[in-house]
Amino acid sequence: MEIRVKVNKKMIIREISPDMMLIDFLRENGYTSVKRGCETSNCGLCTVHLNGKPVLSCSTPALRADGQQVTTLEGMQKDATQIGAYIADEGAEQCGYCSPGFIMNIIAMKNEWIAEEKTVASEDDILTYLAGNLCRCTGYMGHIRALRKYFAANNIEITGGK
Repeated sequence: MEIRVKVNKKMIIREISPDMMLIDFLRENGYTSVKRGCETSNCGLCTVHLNGKPVLSCSTPALRADGQQVTTLEGMQKDATQIGAYIADEGAEQCGYCSPGFIMNIIAMKNEWIAEEKTVASEDDILTYLAGNLCRCTGYMGHIRALRKYFAANNIEITGGK
């Protein structure tokens, strides 16, 4: 089957098998920020944006992306670099393996809040966005501190928590 997918604003037209998953499509086309983790939709490492919304590429058929816009971490370098710096400053990045999926969800949250002109979010909002991201190295407190600072720099106040 032929599909047409715009990945990071670049059109890719390719023949695929009907059972190909989006993660395989992306990785075979050079988008290596999309990590392979559990392959059971439980860890969040494979998160990408499909039309601006985070999806798990390990459980999303590539056919679902036909005619759609997919964005990977490679297409969000400015935001990714900023978030990564906040995470590193708070000592929350240990092995870094979870970072691509984690960062993709944070960018989605920030974009949603800005689009809806929200200026206040709760710590629970952050935890909801991160619920599908597994980090085996940390207790997430450094991540929360980093995200409080990142969101503050983007004019979004985080309420609740410490």
